[in-house]
Amino acid sequence: MNELLKAHLSRWLGNGRRYDGRMLDVFRPVSVELGVTKNAEGSSRVRIGDTEVMAGVKLAVESPYPDTPKDGNLMVNVELLPLSSPDFEAGPPSEEAIEIARVVDRGIREAKTLDTKKLCIQEGEKVWAVMIDICTINSDGNLLDAAALAAVAALQDTRFPEYTGTSVNYKKLTDKRLPLVRAPISVTVFKLGDFLFVDPSVEEESIFDARLTVALTRDGKICAMQKGGSASLSIDEVGRMVDLAALKASELAGYLQGSNKLK
Repeated sequence: MNELLKAHLSRWLGNGRRYDGRMLDVFRPVSVELGVTKNAEGSSRVRIGDTEVMAGVKLAVESPYPDTPKDGNLMVNVELLPLSSPDFEAGPPSEEAIEIARVVDRGIREAKTLDTKKLCIQEGEKVWAVMIDICTINSDGNLLDAAALAAVAALQDTRFPEYTGTSVNYKKLTDKRLPLVRAPISVTVFKLGDFLFVDPSVEEESIFDARLTVALTRDGKICAMQKGGSASLSIDEVGRMVDLAALKASELAGYLQGSNKLK
């Protein structure tokens, strides 16, 4: 069945169109909402077509990692809810959930989105830990890009809770924001045969040959890449995929409120 679907989709792609009428380099409608829950210090909801994810940021005072005593901590967790897709199951994180979390985490870390030095409260003793939780509301393709965009949006929405020096009052948020430096935007480019395209549907995502997720800053600097799929990529294909990702990243950056203040 997959081979038949692949042949059919290839014919469509050969005509420069997708099932839904989009060109190969066009995203579905994108929307970003901030402050979607009161139970987090920052939150967002991102929709790309019918794909919908939510991200929340929790802050906590913890001990720093031994090798970075002057830096705050960062953690990213992704939960693929069974209600969002018949392909997701309850239980321990799946390989897909782990991969999405790692790709999102890597983009944020390598872009140096957070000035982690400013998250230090007492060197070697106390730092702020930034925990990003992402969950799927509806899965209709391209969770990688939706999750990455939601994570950065939630970080931009985050405010510190009141901290007395001994305890954190989560019921009272201050006006203090996270020390953000730049906003990485991740775009995943897919390959099927000789064709490259972005923002796949569920059907397209089920039969791709290879994919390349590229995280870029607003000024076009590459900060991370992740290759997926069984097919190899030539140097020329990688170059074309990076160029396409850079073009689409500049578009997605416009959906982030306040992103013009970040690199």
